[in-house]
Amino acid sequence: MKLNPLGDRVVLKRDEAEEKTASGLFLAGSAKEQPQLAEVVAVGPGALVDGKRTPMDVKVGDKVFYSKYGGSEIKIDGVEYIVIGQSEIMAVVE
Repeated sequence: MKLNPLGDRVVLKRDEAEEKTASGLFLAGSAKEQPQLAEVVAVGPGALVDGKRTPMDVKVGDKVFYSKYGGSEIKIDGVEYIVIGQSEIMAVVE
């Protein structure tokens, strides 16, 4: 199954949470803090403004930081994704 976001939405695949602390202690699954760093896997065509498409600021393959409580989580074929509006992406990591 393939996700094709609409408008100015973006599909992200979250990076894996750290499994151990800086001091070497292993964390239980529930204790892991979910990272806000993700990879862009799909990008919508852009929002319609006055009948014209606005260009998207991110592209497939970009690493981005996103708002902590932004987006909607979905699971497809055992993989978790986040569908988020472009305005909830805070920065592109270079």
